[in-house]
Amino acid sequence: MLIKRKRGWELGENRATPESVFLQRRSLVKAMGLGAAALALPAVASAQDKDPSAALYPAKRNDKYGVPTPMTAEKLATTYNNFYEFGTDKSIWRDAQKLEVRPWTIKVSGMVEKPFEIGIDDLLAKVQLEERVYRHRCVETWSMIVPWSGFPMRSLVELCKPTSGAKFVVMKTLSNPKVMPEQRDPLYPWPYTEGLAMDEAMNDLTFIATGLYGKPIHKQNGAPLRLVAPWKYGFKNVKSIVSVEFSDKRPATFWEKLQSSEYGFWANVNPQVPHPRWSQATEKPLGSSDRIPTLLYNGYGEFVAGLYADRKAEKLFM
Repeated sequence: MLIKRKRGWELGENRATPESVFLQRRSLVKAMGLGAAALALPAVASAQDKDPSAALYPAKRNDKYGVPTPMTAEKLATTYNNFYEFGTDKSIWRDAQKLEVRPWTIKVSGMVEKPFEIGIDDLLAKVQLEERVYRHRCVETWSMIVPWSGFPMRSLVELCKPTSGAKFVVMKTLSNPKVMPEQRDPLYPWPYTEGLAMDEAMNDLTFIATGLYGKPIHKQNGAPLRLVAPWKYGFKNVKSIVSVEFSDKRPATFWEKLQSSEYGFWANVNPQVPHPRWSQATEKPLGSSDRIPTLLYNGYGEFVAGLYADRKAEKLFM
């Protein structure tokens, strides 16, 4: 069964906030004598104020992978979201505030030296946080440019100590039907499951996000930690991770189980390969009235194209 979704071009909002405006936001607010709630939705700001990791943000910017512009306005990126556990429309941010992100435990299992569990704050104490500005491209053809905070996924893999036979990293979202109402629907293969090949997980570009816009990550964007693989379509970027498993077998992922002819395992962005029901040649940035050309690998080919040189027989772009 397919989920009926609105297209990105149905959004009618003002244009995206220029990067320079975003970067000056804190100093402007301070000068005006306003609180953080002046620039955020009150319920979201209140929830983030209680996050014990709040003092870790903002993290130092890492510009190695570029700083694309224009930056998407925070309000747009945090109120136009896919998080199917909470609903199938884009306005799920209010319902997502019901998600409790403390305590939060990540279970590490499978082909590792020793399975273990670790709390989110203990994990944050073991990694070095940084900020990266990445493009995000949804398979639905909407896009955004946002400043994620977090750490390279390589750091997580090394902490997990997989054995030499591990070929894939399998990640799962929290399962809590009492809070996530869509998980009560037995027609869908919950919990949300995604995966990367080991070399993808170890690539320098692959990121585990724990923050957004210089603050702990918003619940509707995948708190307290989510995958960010910016050269892939957004559905690969599993949210609210509670399980990291290492395997020698490629996992059957959530969208593959639903409709494998439309949503493949690799899901790399390619404007020349259309979705079976629409073109991928262009995209519509949140807050913009214009469509712009989509880039191969979402513009990150120099960092990731080599991963697929020996995988040309695979369906890399669906």
